Amino acid sequence: MKPASIVSIVTVIILSSAIAILFYLHFTAGSKYVYVDAQKLVNGYAGMIDARKEYEQKSLVWKANLDTLRREAEVKIKEYEATVAKLSASEKKLMEELIASKQEQFNTYQQFVSDNVRKSDQELSAKVLAKVNDYIKRYGSEKGYTIIMAATQYGNIVYAEDKVNITEDVLVGLNAEYAR
Repeated sequence: MKPASIVSIVTVIILSSAIAILFYLHFTAGSKYVYVDAQKLVNGYAGMIDARKEYEQKSLVWKANLDTLRREAEVKIKEYEATVAKLSASEKKLMEELIASKQEQFNTYQQFVSDNVRKSDQELSAKVLAKVNDYIKRYGSEKGYTIIMAATQYGNIVYAEDKVNITEDVLVGLNAEYAR
């Protein structure tokens, strides 16, 4: 055999081995795909629990203020109805204006509350979700995951083995970070 043939055969063997090794590594190393149960993660996150408490406290204050304004308007209406026969035209007009003013205050504040309930909910949720997403990105990078998917109530993940569910591990780390 000529030395050139031996070199060619050795080269082919080396290249074939390299291709086989790369092929094996590609399909056995595997990308790391995992998922979290989004609802369980968010509902179990202490930051979300605290945000909900804050939201509920604001809502209670707004509701109490609305109840006060509604009662004030109702009292003025009852006073008016009880005394309307005894009132002069100017007193009647003044009382009607006062009732209209109380009802306007109630309606204005009710609109304010409605707008702020939505806005507050969106702001608190956005802050919490930003922290959750930031943590998941860092967690995934540290653990070497290729993709972390979120299972939602809308069925983004139809099936996955339990061993790729990292919700509990992420939740523990997320709550530990929040507690600091």
